[in-house]
Amino acid sequence: MGKVYLLGAGPGDPDLLTIKGLRILREADVILYDRLVSPEILALANPAALLIHTGKRHGQQEEIQNEINALMLRHAIPGKIVVRLKGGDPMVFGRGAEEWALLTAHGIEVELVPGVSSAIAVPALAGIPVTCRGVAASFAVITGHNQKSETPDWVKFRMVDTLVILMGVENRVRIATELIALGRPATEPVAYIERGSTDRERVVTATLAEVARGEVEVESPAVCVVGEVVRLRLKLFSETPTEVAVAC
Repeated sequence: MGKVYLLGAGPGDPDLLTIKGLRILREADVILYDRLVSPEILALANPAALLIHTGKRHGQQEEIQNEINALMLRHAIPGKIVVRLKGGDPMVFGRGAEEWALLTAHGIEVELVPGVSSAIAVPALAGIPVTCRGVAASFAVITGHNQKSETPDWVKFRMVDTLVILMGVENRVRIATELIALGRPATEPVAYIERGSTDRERVVTATLAEVARGEVEVESPAVCVVGEVVRLRLKLFSETPTEVAVAC
């Protein structure tokens, strides 16, 4: 039997890949990588490794996940070193636990290699800390949709100071509308950080009301932050940061 590493690639910047992650990429025989893994990180891999793109397409998540499971088993059972390479951290909406359980059930050794999570790193690099004394004492990381493409039960999160929403671009109007209906201020600031930590990063700032009215144009992938911490962005940069502000 071989071994499978569930490896987090971090938010995109190759300098944020861990030292252990780099070592394992250089030892890998097979690398199954998601669409959020940057070409710069793939360039660090063993030149002899077999690279297999396993990015999911909307509406085909379960079908492709079954293919990924089969590929991991196919390459690990003969004794190869297999890396399941995911953007961010494998255990933050990355199905890491599901894949770990599957592999263990087939007698395959698994090792988790955590990655820098985009949920915290991307906002922080954009000057938006998810917590800050006197501003926010709590935060929640939430998926913008579930397996049925439905939005979460926002009642659970209405009192949390900072909401970090992953995979929420498509449902952004609905999400903002529901948050306002639950009592969060319509004037509460929102930031969308597109392609965070890379040289193509773009930050869009607005209010919940503007998002709910459909006035905010955002491209995926983007991390969404809702909360007063968004206002800190202008204070943490000595110069005005590059961004698109919906409000005048």
